[in-house]
Amino acid sequence: MTALFDGMRSLSEELRRAAGDLEVSLYGVADAKGFLSPEYQGNRPQDVMPSVRSVVVLGVPLLRGSMDALPKGRAEYHNSLLAATVTLRYMSFQLAKRIEDAEYLASIVPAEGSEFGIWYADRETLRADVSLRYAAYLAGLGRYGLNHSLVTEKYGPRVRFMGILTDAPLEPGVPASDFAHEGCSSCGRCVDICPVGALEKDGTIHREKCAQYMFGELGGLRCGLCLKTCPL
Repeated sequence: MTALFDGMRSLSEELRRAAGDLEVSLYGVADAKGFLSPEYQGNRPQDVMPSVRSVVVLGVPLLRGSMDALPKGRAEYHNSLLAATVTLRYMSFQLAKRIEDAEYLASIVPAEGSEFGIWYADRETLRADVSLRYAAYLAGLGRYGLNHSLVTEKYGPRVRFMGILTDAPLEPGVPASDFAHEGCSSCGRCVDICPVGALEKDGTIHREKCAQYMFGELGGLRCGLCLKTCPL
């Protein structure tokens, strides 16, 4: 048991150092068992990798200039998201290789359900195979906002995430005691600015409205207004 714990701590420390060398802005590890909670209603990593023990989460901030140009600059905003995805893909692959060098399995989770015109998530519910936002919450990287994005302490909700599924027993982070960010209780800016009324002040989200707007009027480009207007 001691040898197993020492091995877990050693690999965990190695990955954290490597993430720092790669200039990963946000790094954390979620215990995959957290997805088995009855309170969680999304897709589970266990359905993708039955042997999964840990979900490594990486995040980079979105460019402030690309968000400031919204809504007119949606093409520029979308392109900036893709650039963040390229960056995260490289970072994730480097860490995944280190995990497999340690004789464990590793597989990379796409960024928020889509990359470069390929849509991995359900087009009606916008739910991906694995919720990176929930993984980031379990890893202790932030709390949920009214717009169902993860609100981080340093970057607010303006973060792009990617993840690694692995059967390695890594040291997990500790999720915040409060699931929802307290700053959202008296705000509602994201609700007011949503062009299709997909958000409500009680926390309800109508994903089908968001999907129809994105795939219809925007032709697949992202909206981003709820992130731009967030004061956190």
